[in-house]
Amino acid sequence: MSQDERDPGEPSEADKDAEHKQRMQELKAKQDADVRARRDKKGLLLVHTGDGKGKSTAGFGLALRAAGNGMKVAVVQFTKGSWKTGEAAAFKRFDEIEHFIVGDGFTWDTQNRQADMRSAREGFALVEQLIERCRGDQPAYQLIVLDELNIVVDFDYLPVDLVVRTLAARPEGLHVCVTGRGARPELIELADTVTEMRLVKHAYDSGIRAQRGIEF
Repeated sequence: MSQDERDPGEPSEADKDAEHKQRMQELKAKQDADVRARRDKKGLLLVHTGDGKGKSTAGFGLALRAAGNGMKVAVVQFTKGSWKTGEAAAFKRFDEIEHFIVGDGFTWDTQNRQADMRSAREGFALVEQLIERCRGDQPAYQLIVLDELNIVVDFDYLPVDLVVRTLAARPEGLHVCVTGRGARPELIELADTVTEMRLVKHAYDSGIRAQRGIEF
């Protein structure tokens, strides 16, 4: 439609542009005021949970973002066992990322509750050591990603009060990201940021297997 054919009651493109600019100026002023009102920086506890795909993926993306900013990162994977995954290969390319695999694999594969409990406790003992290395003037890491920790807690392989107590006592500047479905209310209460991945549909339910490079 040309300018001549425009409905006289309809705003012109110039009017729309001016209105848009005014809205964006107001939005920017609000955003700037919101940022100024926020607290100083602190180490965050982030929880990715829910039944939808993407919890671990988001945690790994966070690890890469932190590494790209020169931060030291530890990624601890519970339940993955000896799986050869794309993330494990990718982490090796970053000097800033240390990758630890704890546990003997998925609990439905191991089928040994006592062994899974021992692995979970040994794995969390490592987590406690990593956190301790972050105290002082030269912390070993600025971010620790605890992949699938929620699952081992939800299965009662680890006491939730131990996890909450340890994470609550972490150094003030240390960021921690915990992933896995079934996050306990106690951990959600402690966390600064909680994201729940909601399942809408999944290829697996249509008969498509997990695929390398997408699921692992």
